[in-house]
Amino acid sequence: MAAIRVQSSLLDVLYFFSEKAIGWTRPAPVIPTRTVNPVVSSAKFALEETDLVQLNDEGVKVAARYILQKLASESYTPRTWRTHPLHVCPPEVYSSSDPLSKASLDWIFLISSLNFSFWSEREGKPDRYGVEWREGWGKEKRAAHTGYWSLVAALNRALEEDIPITDPTFYSSPVRCPDSVIEYVFRPASQCSETLPLLKERIQIMREVGSILCKRFSGSYQGFIEEFQRTHGNQGTALELVQMVTDVFPSFRDERWYKDRKVYFWKRPQILVAETWAAFYPADPALPHPIFPGTSGPAIHHLTMFADYRVPQILHHLRILVYPSSLVDTLQAGTMLQPGCREEVSLRAASIVAVERVWEEIITLREASMVKYEGEVSSVLIDFYLWDLAKKLESGEEHVEGVETAEITPAHRTRSIWY
Repeated sequence: MAAIRVQSSLLDVLYFFSEKAIGWTRPAPVIPTRTVNPVVSSAKFALEETDLVQLNDEGVKVAARYILQKLASESYTPRTWRTHPLHVCPPEVYSSSDPLSKASLDWIFLISSLNFSFWSEREGKPDRYGVEWREGWGKEKRAAHTGYWSLVAALNRALEEDIPITDPTFYSSPVRCPDSVIEYVFRPASQCSETLPLLKERIQIMREVGSILCKRFSGSYQGFIEEFQRTHGNQGTALELVQMVTDVFPSFRDERWYKDRKVYFWKRPQILVAETWAAFYPADPALPHPIFPGTSGPAIHHLTMFADYRVPQILHHLRILVYPSSLVDTLQAGTMLQPGCREEVSLRAASIVAVERVWEEIITLREASMVKYEGEVSSVLIDFYLWDLAKKLESGEEHVEGVETAEITPAHRTRSIWY
């Protein structure tokens, strides 16, 4: 595990209407080609059928400009992934024969397998579930990490303690890795009165995904990627990889029936692929992505945002989403929303459609040269930025300025393995 620490430094088709101005017609922008993602079409269906959360067209336009300006001013790019202090950062050059590349992929896979349900019954209190570990790789100062970062910190701490917790051949085996070891890995800090939510379900998922990787893909996520590349002649897209993940791993199948139609959310399979994309995003964006050949952009434009509970909260704060008063009352009361209920489906579906709309508006702004930003933009990158922003707002590190915002409402509470 010492070697991994050395590399672990910080980490539907779009349309455009012609607009006339001063006697000339502005041409339509060049829009990245997109394969139809069933998440988009089913989210639009669910948003209409639930008829609860609404989109604010003016809010979309204002927020899109704000987000694009922030991406530009903060130089926020896919490479920003590598700057998060707790991320395991892979080697700059991907090689299937490099054990550090393999170890990084296994770390990303397990993180995404367990990336769900971190909200706390004791939100804002010092005794909520948290994990004590370093502030980041290479840092001596320690901190109590909460929310999603508690998962990352717990796995990193285990690696530092020479527990090979991210190795599928290890965590798939109840003999080599009994439940007690996993419970130890996720032990809370001494001041915490909570344990990690859904720990039993997380252990079951680790056994499932690890066993599948060992039986079919040479015991690693890298083996899964290599089979994907062979199947698609090394020309597979990000969306095709998402589809393979949902086909192979039942615990990634984030789908449900609503009014006799299947609705696809695919939060964790999409974020697995997006994290894989971002972690190995080349320093020179003109270079081909090592896992998604061709230019880096089209590889990821097929994906949507990741419908969780934190991004809807920030979308509402930015007045992109409008909640009826009944929903606001429900959220403020901390009422549990059951998976698949009208409110929960509407919140997740609205978030997907909203970020698609924001992405479209950003493309329009860029083509009109309203905001100068040379980097690529996708729903994935917008999600990454919004999630980071939500965490900064939560900690008081940042405030949204220059645009009208709505009062921040509590995130919705749903206990689920899907997000």
